[in-house]
Amino acid sequence: MLGEYRIVGRRASEIAADVERAVGTGELEPGQLLPPLRELATDLGVNPNTVAAAYRLLRDRGVIETSGRRGSRVRPRPASTTRDVQRIDVPAGVRDIGDGNPDPALLPPLADALAAAARDHAEHPALYGEDPVDPDLARLAREALDADGVPDGPVGVFSGSLDAIERVLAAHLRPGDAVAIEDPGWGALLDLVPALGLRPVPMALDDEGPLPEAVESALAGGARALVVTCRAQNPTGAAVSSARADALREVVARHPGVLLIEDDHGHGMVDVPLAPLSPVVEHWAFVRSVAKAYGPDLRLAVLTGDTVTMDRVRGRQRLGPGWVSRLLQRTVVHLWTSGAVDSARVARSYGERRDTLVRALRRRGVAAHGRSGFSVWVPVPDETAAVARLLHAGWAVAPGARFRLASRPGIRLTVSSLAPAEIGSAADAVAAAVGSVPGRRYG
Repeated sequence: MLGEYRIVGRRASEIAADVERAVGTGELEPGQLLPPLRELATDLGVNPNTVAAAYRLLRDRGVIETSGRRGSRVRPRPASTTRDVQRIDVPAGVRDIGDGNPDPALLPPLADALAAAARDHAEHPALYGEDPVDPDLARLAREALDADGVPDGPVGVFSGSLDAIERVLAAHLRPGDAVAIEDPGWGALLDLVPALGLRPVPMALDDEGPLPEAVESALAGGARALVVTCRAQNPTGAAVSSARADALREVVARHPGVLLIEDDHGHGMVDVPLAPLSPVVEHWAFVRSVAKAYGPDLRLAVLTGDTVTMDRVRGRQRLGPGWVSRLLQRTVVHLWTSGAVDSARVARSYGERRDTLVRALRRRGVAAHGRSGFSVWVPVPDETAAVARLLHAGWAVAPGARFRLASRPGIRLTVSSLAPAEIGSAADAVAAAVGSVPGRRYG
């Protein structure tokens, strides 16, 4: 079962630590079956409850998974291994269209905003005990949320979308709870859920967002939380349409106990109207990051939600980092009020490149998806072969394994760095590498 490896330990914490160390060193491999708890208890000379507690710790840490009578196995990719390790090393001379970064030319210069924030700080230095949210930032954020039809709620500020989502999940769920997430979906979120000891439940989607039947299946199956990307979904470019939002609200309303989280990370760089789902349940959260439109190093996201959720996440934040730097908050305020980003121009620039690439691929018989943002998703029959062929042809793309749980293979293309004159060549290379792949759904 374990080959030559022998688990050691007398306490639950010691047994769990030994297994986790062995997984980290490769002595226990992904998918390897662990001994039944009574068998291991006999081998170690401990009570079966001790082994059960150790296995529970390992599940909570995302190291193993348990499938009833089929036993406990090392996870196919333990939570300690992030999907970033699946990045492609890009050799010199190869065009990288898979990095997922915005176009630096469309990001605003920060010098004036940082200087203005420093002047504000000199006049009114931020000190302990003050409101963790800058009042101007809260006001501007709330005005924008109101304009987009996001329900009223308190405003918090966190260190990016993933930080906010993690805090919301931790505020309501316990290890072992199931979370419905898009598949293919954001790799960091696919890593986060099992790292919190939660169980990811994949939901299929199309260009208009999660499929209602997939959401119903996940929620009826016991998922206690649902995470939906509003626009510029990574990696597919999907955006929740008004009609799809109506259908999803009907589904979610039948499960009032579910926690609903909406991620609008594309705000400021897409022109697809927002179609929020909230509030159809008691506990909900809506997060909006500035990273894509203003720069990945501006680690700031605005979060709103129901009062109980916001009280929990802001209270826990106070016991950790306390707040997001008010210097950073003031910088974002100055960027917003100075009109540093022309959102319509940014959305138009990404849209023209994305739509041109999608059309070029479809003319070549290649199924391609990308309704918003700067990602294009291409289903492929063999990811490894497609990535290797493209690399040989001088193009680096992102392998779909970074974004998938149970969905079909694919590759992600980032149009941010593509010049109009390159799009035809890129489409030719992709078509030669992957051939014609039918299909409208990603799941």
